[in-house]
Amino acid sequence: MRLVSDTDSGYDEVVLSASADELSSLASAVARGEGLLGSTSSPGGNALTGVEIKDASGPGVLIRRDAARQILVISGDSANRAVLAENLRALADAEEGGHLHIDYFPGHFYLAEGSLPLVVNSPHGGMPGR
Repeated sequence: MRLVSDTDSGYDEVVLSASADELSSLASAVARGEGLLGSTSSPGGNALTGVEIKDASGPGVLIRRDAARQILVISGDSANRAVLAENLRALADAEEGGHLHIDYFPGHFYLAEGSLPLVVNSPHGGMPGR
């Protein structure tokens, strides 16, 4: 799994690239509400060292960057984490390429206000060919 904090594009977002197995492991950790998954990115620059998942009372899922530890933190209540986990699992299981934008907007049904935008790339590459 690679995690890169993209601040150069004018957006403060994190881009996650992973194999199907890594995305499935991430989805399982999100559903459980606990886990620490490492990144294959070299530390330094815009690379993050991993993602930590925590159970929290919510409401919603909060995605944030822990700058001191250079890690992405995903926390939230079980019902809303389940929605995020299903979205990650669907991307891992999809046979075509693409990506998933996870961006907060007012009234978002599972993300908490203040969540950092996250782009999750498909393990199968770019956009579907259809």
